[in-house]
Amino acid sequence: MTEVPALPRPLAVQDTREFEFDERDFRRVARLIHARAGIHLNPHKRDMVYSRLARRVRALGLRRFCDYLDRLESAPPEPRGGGEWEAFTNALTTNLTSFFREAHHFDNLAGHLQAMHARHGGPLDVWCCAASTGEEPWSIAITACEAFGTLAPPVRILATDIDTSVLRTAASASYPLERIEALSAERRRAFFQKGAGPNAGLCRVRPELQALVQFRPFNLLAGDYRLRGGFAAVFCRNVMIYFDKPTQHAVLGRLVPLLAPGGLLYAGHSETFTHASDLVVPCGQTTYRAAAQVPA
Repeated sequence: MTEVPALPRPLAVQDTREFEFDERDFRRVARLIHARAGIHLNPHKRDMVYSRLARRVRALGLRRFCDYLDRLESAPPEPRGGGEWEAFTNALTTNLTSFFREAHHFDNLAGHLQAMHARHGGPLDVWCCAASTGEEPWSIAITACEAFGTLAPPVRILATDIDTSVLRTAASASYPLERIEALSAERRRAFFQKGAGPNAGLCRVRPELQALVQFRPFNLLAGDYRLRGGFAAVFCRNVMIYFDKPTQHAVLGRLVPLLAPGGLLYAGHSETFTHASDLVVPCGQTTYRAAAQVPA
């Protein structure tokens, strides 16, 4: 039999990336961030992962992603923040927010807080689970002030996020003026102070609002939330879309017991919890109540 000569191997496409990054590296990253923060990375996120983590590889003077991931896994996670695990998590979290995003929730919240206060008295506690750079908790604070007609409403807001870098921005309460351009002139005057001199082009949330909000790092995958509970409202919006269904159910199982009787859970516009009907039931547009509080 005549031997057929082997075809030449096709030329490999030149990899122009600065660091070695293969499928095994991506799978390791996906496994680590899922365990750390519950984030589910689809394969199409591979380029995003490279671009966000390449800065850490470069900063540590490494040449390959596998070396970076070896170093990461050899370091114990830091429960109180700090260290490379924090930098890794911060790099892979997505922070997209704005003042009064999904405005219908804030219209609903105003009436809900008034009703809860009339029924139970105050102060009322609200938890913003994914505060990001602060626009959401400040929007909650503005809503509370407007609902009660005072800069000192009977409302306390806990604002948390796993990403410590965005929390620092949120706690600074300072923003470029263009970030509040979409707000009404009345809201801009009532709730923000315009910077002058070296702070020209910036605005700052009024101190009265800052007194309503406490910022704290928090991981929704923590086994024990160690929170007192009794929240009149919990905002957990545009977070669950990064979790798979089992993780969503587990997180909801920790959130729901923290709601006060009659408390509401606000979710993002792309989030539905039909798979968790044992825990929550819809009561409005992406708004939920605890299933246990709904009469059979």
